[in-house]
Amino acid sequence: MRLRVFNEHPSSVGESYFEHQRVALSVGLRLVGAGLACSVHAFAPWLFVDTGSRTIFDLHRRLTTRRAAADVAEPPQGLAA
Repeated sequence: MRLRVFNEHPSSVGESYFEHQRVALSVGLRLVGAGLACSVHAFAPWLFVDTGSRTIFDLHRRLTTRRAAADVAEPPQGLAA
């Protein structure tokens, strides 16, 4: 029963717990890096000119592609043949 809280969300996006952990950590670390780059950019605007926006666009594309693949692999309940 308690393991369900660890697996419910990852399985809803078509991943195991450890697959989801890897993806979430990679996204989080990329966001931290982009945040640091944006902070440096605030004081030195000639550095990291497009790092923040490029990271956000790349992550958005990556995550929406993964979500679309999960949606195709597992149709919503009630719509399966």
